[in-house]
Amino acid sequence: MSFSDGDDARFYSTAMQIAASEARKGHTVFADELKQLIDKAKESRSVSQIKLQKTVSISAPRGELVDLLEVFYPKVRLKDMILNQSLKHSLSRIVTEQKKIEILTQHNLHPRRKLLLIGKPGCGKTKTAQALAGELGLAVFIVRLDGLITKFMGESISKLKLIFDAMQNTRGVYLFDEFDSIGSHRSYGNDVGEIKRVLNSFLLNIERDESRSIIIAATNLPEALDKALFRRFDDIIEYPLPGKQELQLTFKKYLEGFKLDGDKKLSKLVTAAFGLSYADVIRSCQEAIKEMLISGKETVSIASLISSLAARKSAEAKT
Repeated sequence: MSFSDGDDARFYSTAMQIAASEARKGHTVFADELKQLIDKAKESRSVSQIKLQKTVSISAPRGELVDLLEVFYPKVRLKDMILNQSLKHSLSRIVTEQKKIEILTQHNLHPRRKLLLIGKPGCGKTKTAQALAGELGLAVFIVRLDGLITKFMGESISKLKLIFDAMQNTRGVYLFDEFDSIGSHRSYGNDVGEIKRVLNSFLLNIERDESRSIIIAATNLPEALDKALFRRFDDIIEYPLPGKQELQLTFKKYLEGFKLDGDKKLSKLVTAAFGLSYADVIRSCQEAIKEMLISGKETVSIASLISSLAARKSAEAKT
């Protein structure tokens, strides 16, 4: 009962006394087996406690961090993303360097970990943060900008400092999505003073940051960013709209297991989707599949899919 009640010391002491007693009786094989079991129990208990502590500290931000960070463990991996060769190379290199962090630090080198992701919405920036975290077994911390920016002078800066302190204390992937909302050029006349102070504070904090966390800033408005930001990042990665090859792979992946009516070739779909983001194409696939299921049909309508893609293109043109 001592072990189940959490009295580990008493349990191990009693078990070792039994092993010693059996050894004195000449039951050496049994005594050795019992000692091995005790050692394994100690190791298992220790690992479980470490995992429990890690889960509690990461999954439950405390104090002011509750309003500043959202945290989750992603299941996404790089293999789940459709990437062109350039992006695949850049992201794989980041993962490799992170996994070799001990070797690099021994030679006074640092892995890439401060990343600026640029691209239109729906092209994979947010998913990249999840995939990197998934590859490295880390949690994703999404910075809540609505909780960060306040109207009171200096309060936002204090909150930003809390976030950078969290990066030092808890290794993870910290995502500043829609980063242009705090990273806009300091000369913009319509910026409120607090935003400018937050930007200056961010520049200072990211420059000083020596944690092992990965910091990701994502934006679809790079032209709005202050130029001083760019040199603070280890990598600036651009996310283009998917090309024909990426579109074909996207249709294959998200229509897998479903039959298409009419012409089975994907060329018509690729042509209809060209110029759209991954997110737009995926949603169109999902809509066509839902329509098939609801109507009781056995095939996905290519005409319906093309119509959905056209509607999204029209909506994009108006924005």
